[in-house]
Amino acid sequence: MAESRIPDEVLGNYVRVLEEVAGTGRRLTHKELEEHRDLGREAAESGLRLRELITFHLAQTRAHWPRTAARGGAGATDAVLHAVEQAVDVFAEGFERAQRLTVRREEAARREFIDDLLYGRSDLGRLAERSTRFGLHLSRAHAVAVAVGPEAYTETDLVPRSVEAAMLARFSGREILLTTKDGRLVCVAPGSRPEVLLHFAQQSRSATGGGQVAIGRSHHGPGGVVQSYDEALEAHELARRMALDDPVLHAADLLVYPVLTRDRQAMADLVRSRLGPLQKARGGAEPLLRTLSAYFDSGCVAAETARRLSLSVRALTYRLERIHELTGSDPSDPVHRYTLQTAVIGARLLDWPTKEI
Repeated sequence: MAESRIPDEVLGNYVRVLEEVAGTGRRLTHKELEEHRDLGREAAESGLRLRELITFHLAQTRAHWPRTAARGGAGATDAVLHAVEQAVDVFAEGFERAQRLTVRREEAARREFIDDLLYGRSDLGRLAERSTRFGLHLSRAHAVAVAVGPEAYTETDLVPRSVEAAMLARFSGREILLTTKDGRLVCVAPGSRPEVLLHFAQQSRSATGGGQVAIGRSHHGPGGVVQSYDEALEAHELARRMALDDPVLHAADLLVYPVLTRDRQAMADLVRSRLGPLQKARGGAEPLLRTLSAYFDSGCVAAETARRLSLSVRALTYRLERIHELTGSDPSDPVHRYTLQTAVIGARLLDWPTKEI
């Protein structure tokens, strides 16, 4: 039975106090109530269960029912029952307070660990030691997926909780870390299990109504998580600049873009020299830059480009001729096409013409 596993000391002077209450009809003193509240706190810190402790209270009450209460009639019985009610109430209050404090401490420790993990701010050896408490083994390879929705989320919001429930229904939570950071949904998973992050992407998109998910590459060691996380964030930033609408972005597929901007000054010179003249057009460079982006994205097929831009083929042809006239480069000429397309990619990466370069 539950009570056999609980030592009598858990209840302190409970039985003796009931005897006194039965004999005098008095109420529990403030000191007695505080002491019993403290006993509840200590029981929680010992890892005991509240349900079993309440059952133990009742079992001890039944086993040691004061003889004076039986002789004293209804008045004494009422006093004892009232004392039992008060004692159980303050005991449960102390227990629940301790539990809430423990939960807050655990949440604070988990939040601190997540911040250190994703920002790489802690000693890597110490971080690896702490990680096992949260189900991660940082000596192995891990990858990170980051989902962005229409609004910012915290861990207590419905969207993150529904994603977590869907993930835990399919995968063990021992090797997966689900959290939120800066309003985004984040999933850390073993690098050997890409299906976990793909399922996270599916569930996140469903929960956020079609949000975009970026997945970083798998990296080894404690520093690998922050590296993969940074790659996922950079993928989101690239998607914004390049107007990429892919539902799931893989950092490995976007490596060409950082390569193109590794020499930022050279790329800025290319953009200015090849696309700078577009600023002379009516309405500025942006409409013609958007035309070039659509033209290259559609495989340089005029009809498809016109459809994407909601233009007639004739209007599109005029725009392409205007670009040729201003820049001296013909988008339909294979010799000019590569240079123009690289310049267009560079313009998006550098936020030109919105920003000066």
